[in-house]
Amino acid sequence: MHLLFIKDMHKYIVLLHVLAATVWVGGHLVLAIGILPSVVKYGNIDLLNAFEAKYEKVGIPALIILVVTGLYMAIDYLPMSEWFNFSNDLSKHISIKIILLGITIALALHARLKLIPNLSVNNLIILAVHIIAITTVAVMFVVTGLSFRLGFL
Repeated sequence: MHLLFIKDMHKYIVLLHVLAATVWVGGHLVLAIGILPSVVKYGNIDLLNAFEAKYEKVGIPALIILVVTGLYMAIDYLPMSEWFNFSNDLSKHISIKIILLGITIALALHARLKLIPNLSVNNLIILAVHIIAITTVAVMFVVTGLSFRLGFL
């Protein structure tokens, strides 16, 4: 019974990972496509702040779940010593995901420490580029994850 649970646990980890990815990527797509154009066009920072206040309550936990489940699966699939050797498809996919995670963390820190505290109508274009970048990285995470399963990278 215990071994069966451990064997089946991987399925539930993947499920949690996909659900968290849906929240993370979906939220950023809504932000980039649905909200950002109005924010930039009308200089309406309040619209952006209202979205962020609501989204952070689900977006940040989703990101934490993604990191934890992603690391769990990476360790389950391949020893850490082989992650960045790019000698096989598995190593390539894990390495790309970790690089994308690093970019995500860098963009999140930059936004939290530099952009958001100084947010004004004058730097909305910089923020828009940042939002498009983080959304692109989020979509790249999905493409890389699907490629792991379907083999198109």
